[in-house]
Amino acid sequence: MTTPVRNLLHAHEENLRIHISDLMAHGGNPMYRLVLIIDRLGQGGAERQFIDLAGSLDRRLFSITVIILHPGGDLRADIESQKDIRIVTIPRKGPLNTPLFLPRLSSLLRKLRPDIIYGYMGGTNELCLVMARLVRAKVVWGIRSSDMDLTHYGWKSRFLFRLGALLSSCADLIVFNSYAGRDHYQSHGYRPARTAVIHNGINTDAFTPDPSAGASFRNGLGIKEGELLIGHVGRIDPMKDHPTFLHAAALLALERRDIRFVCVGKGNPSVMKEMQGLSEKLGLSPILTWTGPRTDMKAVYNGIDILASSSSFGEGFSNVIGEAMACGRICVVTDVGDSSLIVGETGFVIPPRDHHALAGAWNTALSLSPEDRLAKGQEARKRILDNFSTSHLVRSTTEHLLATLFTRT
Repeated sequence: MTTPVRNLLHAHEENLRIHISDLMAHGGNPMYRLVLIIDRLGQGGAERQFIDLAGSLDRRLFSITVIILHPGGDLRADIESQKDIRIVTIPRKGPLNTPLFLPRLSSLLRKLRPDIIYGYMGGTNELCLVMARLVRAKVVWGIRSSDMDLTHYGWKSRFLFRLGALLSSCADLIVFNSYAGRDHYQSHGYRPARTAVIHNGINTDAFTPDPSAGASFRNGLGIKEGELLIGHVGRIDPMKDHPTFLHAAALLALERRDIRFVCVGKGNPSVMKEMQGLSEKLGLSPILTWTGPRTDMKAVYNGIDILASSSSFGEGFSNVIGEAMACGRICVVTDVGDSSLIVGETGFVIPPRDHHALAGAWNTALSLSPEDRLAKGQEARKRILDNFSTSHLVRSTTEHLLATLFTRT
């Protein structure tokens, strides 16, 4: 945040406190109308972040409406369980949808008269820009990836990336969830009026050390006493680089007989079949379990001994790493996005696409005594509490939203 903006915000803080006290005393309405727009609420870390943010923002400051562009979704019930949030679904098909989509969305926003429209994740930002200009609201874009290799994805992704660069100067604020993401997008022509790096916030009440939950997960996999479990959590997608994980697993299995592996997540069926075929080819079938998606993630993190993130590109802020650390787990991560910043000195950072380095880091971590692994896990949780909790996310987001309202762009 620039010094003039910071000074403006600080100068306004006393007025904010007075207004908030008055609202609490007299039951007044929230001061600002915020609309959050997301494409869908499928099972994913970014979607959970969206729900945590919407649910945690101060209702004395913001009245919140969430607009979802696809019905249903694995996490729909989670957003519906949040208090004092209006939820509206306006379905669309493809980038522009049916002829009725834009008029319906425009009509709703005119009734809501938002002060800020915040697009969350790709595919909604450009839409939010158009709508914000129609209703004279401030527009905030959310970007949650870094150096995406778009050759792995369809033409729509490449088109939206270039379109975003062209339109970015019209955004009042772009929020990146990583320094790596900010630097990558700016190097490719993104030029907003203002930018902010707001790291994801980990729910440290939901993700806590829980040995009994971990034991239940291990028992379900048939992990024996004395066996060590390395886990990979994430969708089966090119950016997660499962081949490097699998080749590293095969390499480590040659050195140790006390190792088991688990992959948690879902993906495109054809990619899933390819990865399972590679696993069989490498001889990992007896020691590797594919669980598919899980809802008991605290148990998963507590059940593994080491969390592996083998991503080769595209990560901004990895929720999986933060959640595992909050559960007291050592993480071995590739130097992609802000992963090295998240783990700090509590884990191990290796170059991407290097299965030898990955296997070596696993071996080093597993060679620590149980007491040293526990101590490192405790350091990991403390790092999340001190730097990357949900309260950090909410406080920083609130500051930047208010600064956007009070700043001419």
